[in-house]
Amino acid sequence: MVGPLLGPGYLLLRDAVSTPRSYLTGSALGLGDSAPRAVPQDALLAAVSPLVDGGLMVKAILVLALWAAGYGAAVLVRELSRAPLAAQLVAVTVALWNPYVAERLLQGHWSLLAGYAALPWTALTAYRLRGSSQTRRPNRETLSVWAALAGCFAAAGLTPTGALLAGITAAVTVRRRQLPGTLALLVAASAPWLTATLLSGAGAEPSDPAGIPAFAARAEPGLGTLGSLAGLGGIWNADAVPDSRTTPLGFLATFLLLGIVVSGIRAVATAETGGRESLRVRRALLALAAAAVVLPALAATGLGMEAMEWLVVNVPGAGLLRDTQKYVALAVPAYALCAAAGCRALASLFRRTTTAATKSTETNATALAATAFIAFLVLPLFDLAWGVGGEMRAVHYPPGWRHVAERIDAPGDVAVLPAGMFRRFPYSGRAAVLDPAPRMLPNDVLQTGELPVRGRTVSGEGTRAREVEKLLLQGGSAQDLSRLGVEWILVERTTPGPLGESKTTLAQLEPVYADNDLALYRVPGHDPTVAVQRHRWLAITAHLLWAVLLIGGPAVAVAARRLSRIEHRPSAVEN
Repeated sequence: MVGPLLGPGYLLLRDAVSTPRSYLTGSALGLGDSAPRAVPQDALLAAVSPLVDGGLMVKAILVLALWAAGYGAAVLVRELSRAPLAAQLVAVTVALWNPYVAERLLQGHWSLLAGYAALPWTALTAYRLRGSSQTRRPNRETLSVWAALAGCFAAAGLTPTGALLAGITAAVTVRRRQLPGTLALLVAASAPWLTATLLSGAGAEPSDPAGIPAFAARAEPGLGTLGSLAGLGGIWNADAVPDSRTTPLGFLATFLLLGIVVSGIRAVATAETGGRESLRVRRALLALAAAAVVLPALAATGLGMEAMEWLVVNVPGAGLLRDTQKYVALAVPAYALCAAAGCRALASLFRRTTTAATKSTETNATALAATAFIAFLVLPLFDLAWGVGGEMRAVHYPPGWRHVAERIDAPGDVAVLPAGMFRRFPYSGRAAVLDPAPRMLPNDVLQTGELPVRGRTVSGEGTRAREVEKLLLQGGSAQDLSRLGVEWILVERTTPGPLGESKTTLAQLEPVYADNDLALYRVPGHDPTVAVQRHRWLAITAHLLWAVLLIGGPAVAVAARRLSRIEHRPSAVEN
């Protein structure tokens, strides 16, 4: 799936931007003009990239997330349904080889897949938490489970949406009396983007209602919106879809996936395997899966869009909900459980039709059913292999980016030309990509947040970046740029885009660096105090809290679990 990325180079595909080095700017902490949608992922890369190449870090996180998603699905079905190895492998395939993963890879949502990977682990931890609560007094085992839940939330919280996905999964699976503690951990793990929203104010502004129809789930050929979502597809961007999904294979893949899932629903909903707590968690996950498919489908209807538009206009921060197809990820844990159960059900049917049923016959029947299920899942979506048909590949930046970053040696924001947030560089491939400048340069880069989607433009939050962009396109004065806190102008020469009358403005500036790809200018007379970020220490503290949960949660969980096992191990005297 990620083969082409494993060589030298950087992931640069649509929303995915990895760079050799990034910086702990105000925007990386979520304190810029736009809503903090890339928090804390940008701060994490900024903190680590001085020690480890940022591109390598992104690749490692992506590979780890995909591995964790598959392995988590296997452990979930093993503990909740006592599934054998063959059925676990079916669950792994459901979790990894599906349209949701393919489309989010093509869209460049590598950090969202970290939240996706946390979902089976969150459900598993909630199940263990329900079991540990049966003891009257807290013990090391209970502490271990709570610490593991904190780690799940922190891993999922690499993006705000991931935190919401994990929080919803936990909320529907833990006991009612465990909800306050669960909510407290979720808030702590979400501290970076919650703090940034409160401090910057950008995330608290109403979102553009035009984003609701633009980001609504999309109906795929022959499936409709509901069928597309039920098949774990339906992303809003038709360009971020594997080619196979645009052919009759898309319908076939959805039919086979739903057939596999339906074959195991009854067992998941009724089997007492694993005990009463397992049954309750499995039923909760089934209900969550139904809601995760039906609600985004309703949100794509006319009435649903009206309700969503009212929500994003009147409720600050509700813009997080506009890409409703993201939340189909909540169905995957239940799909994995159903697929594993369906595998066993098919094997049982085969065993009942065989006169000489033995343990070996049962094992062989399960393996045969699992092989068929895995083939049905993989073959119709064959182009998920090798970087989703070669679309995901490593790119190489020209050396000018490093030279420009070295020349920026004074505070002050950076404005970029051409206008707009998306670029088509000669080295970036066919798809438009997010401008790498905000992650490549040591100062804050002003971005309007405007997104071209489905032939319309969705406005971003904040106004200063729009003012600067308008000023440049109209050929405004250097004094006006300085008044708006701009110290540097970067011109990206190899990408198309509107330049307007910016030559008039550039003629008033001081050239600092130029090559065939990039040109850097300095605005004379800039007052550096204008660009000083406030509240940085609060934002950094929130990120440190998140980092403590990310690292300390699993560490405490493992340590407490080992101590608990030592306590319960019989001593030599007892023996």
